[in-house]
Amino acid sequence: MTQIDEKLEAILGEVLRRNAGEPEFHQAVREVLESLGRVVAKHPAYASDALIERICEPERQIIFRIPWIDDAGQVQINRGFRVQFNSALGPYKGGIRFHPSVNIGIIKFLGFEQTFKNALTGLPIGGGKGGADFNPRGRSDREIMRFCQSFMTELFRHLGEHTDVPAGDIGVGGREIGYLFGQYKRLTNRYEAGVLTGKGLPYGGSRARKEATGFGAVYFVERMLAANSTSFEGRRVSVSGSGNVAIYTMEKILDFGGRVITCSDSNGYVVDENGIDLELVKEIKEVRRDRISEYARLKGTGVNYIDTGCIWDVPCDIAMPSATQNELTGKDARTLVKNGVVAVGEGANMPCTPEAVRIFQEAGVLFAPGKAANAGGVATSALEMQQNASRDSWTFEQTEHRLAEIMKNIHDTCAETARDYGVAGDYVQGANIAGFVRVAEAMRALGVI
Repeated sequence: MTQIDEKLEAILGEVLRRNAGEPEFHQAVREVLESLGRVVAKHPAYASDALIERICEPERQIIFRIPWIDDAGQVQINRGFRVQFNSALGPYKGGIRFHPSVNIGIIKFLGFEQTFKNALTGLPIGGGKGGADFNPRGRSDREIMRFCQSFMTELFRHLGEHTDVPAGDIGVGGREIGYLFGQYKRLTNRYEAGVLTGKGLPYGGSRARKEATGFGAVYFVERMLAANSTSFEGRRVSVSGSGNVAIYTMEKILDFGGRVITCSDSNGYVVDENGIDLELVKEIKEVRRDRISEYARLKGTGVNYIDTGCIWDVPCDIAMPSATQNELTGKDARTLVKNGVVAVGEGANMPCTPEAVRIFQEAGVLFAPGKAANAGGVATSALEMQQNASRDSWTFEQTEHRLAEIMKNIHDTCAETARDYGVAGDYVQGANIAGFVRVAEAMRALGVI
């Protein structure tokens, strides 16, 4: 583990004390603080006025009850969250996650990461995150509608296109965003299209938003590979997950000439050495909303479905963890290194544990951190906000072109920052430092607020 500068050790200790029992948040803060020793040595002003302490403390944390009625007529209770972490660069911006694992620590970790990720895009958006410990799996459309309406009945008072602009995340796709936006419109009596992103095209959504996170991760990794005189062409690629991020990660890898051999869900994973049939995955996951085991049943010969072991046991050249936080452990990293992996790109939020990141870096594996590689989704959300503000609608090609430019700029910013601070090739430190400096400069300009 990287040693934290002693000036920052006390700050981390206070974060741990004030946020007990929130290991994911602790992990996210530690990773950023590990990168800042060089920054405060070069720019001592960043260590004044409790600037770093303020960055580590959310501006606002909202927790609320969500009562709703299921199809059997029974009243159910869930807990909702919105953490408005930092608005120095613009309105709070970050997704809403519906998953049983959601708690305040998870949402704070995601909001903290989002602050720096959004800063890296160069767009005027702050950082936030929200969600609920609701499991949408197995629920009917009407149950999900009633839940979303109850969720928004409390949350709407904290939102606004100049205040806080949520989007989707795990468990929250186009269907859920539609229900949430409908309830917001009903409660406010305003057609405020810019208050939510990830909307459907008929009511203010942006083309390429659905694809953006996956596409963006691949654009970043392709740029990273090119900087090291290689590419996706002809490479065996393992992608975890089979949700929105994973599906469009696979699609763009295919465009760049890679061969995707795996994908997964929470029950297991499939291995298709001939290359994953992306259209079949889309049918299973986006249309049928079924389990990935169906892929092996429908595809038949030559496909293995495995419900034990780990997807990272499969030898590959490039790994793209695109499911959830801490899914790729130190043990998994050692297996990937042993099997010859040359690059890892985080499509999800913090999917690699700190031990895994250290193992990759020590082995000389190219590593694209989620803080940078995962930024395509929120970047395109900001482009959706721009279209809503101007009452405009761009073509898919226009939007994807802007996305590709933004991801190129994020890559180059991270690479140049790493070089400037004496850690050339370390995209983790490059992303952390570049994101921090942008937020810190804005906070210094605004005063102690």
